[in-house]
Amino acid sequence: MQNKFLQTGQHGYHPLRKLKIIVKGIRFAVLSDVSVLYKVVVSAVLFVPVLLFNGLFDASIILLATGVMLSAEIFNTAIEAICDYMKTDFDEKIGIVKDVSAAATGVAIFIWICVLVIETIEVWPHLF
Repeated sequence: MQNKFLQTGQHGYHPLRKLKIIVKGIRFAVLSDVSVLYKVVVSAVLFVPVLLFNGLFDASIILLATGVMLSAEIFNTAIEAICDYMKTDFDEKIGIVKDVSAAATGVAIFIWICVLVIETIEVWPHLF
């Protein structure tokens, strides 16, 4: 797609190309970062029984919490990669940027864990 401000890139909007790029990015994040992989697996394992026993609303809450957590993880990874690319040696200001990015991810992970614990408590009696 063409950047209308820089006048670079290809003309036209290609939704399939965008979807391919999205899938490529998610695949890279899941396969290159074990913390992202296990969180996706945990969410998927809990998603199925919650969908079966608690319904669509509870399952959508899990999807929402997992999506927010994954977005935060991916943004954190991107911010850290940009910081490392820009400056390889120690810099206190870049350290603060990385810490704030990690804190945002930590908040998203905390909310994700809360949602999963609540949904596990709700679905537990149906499993046993």
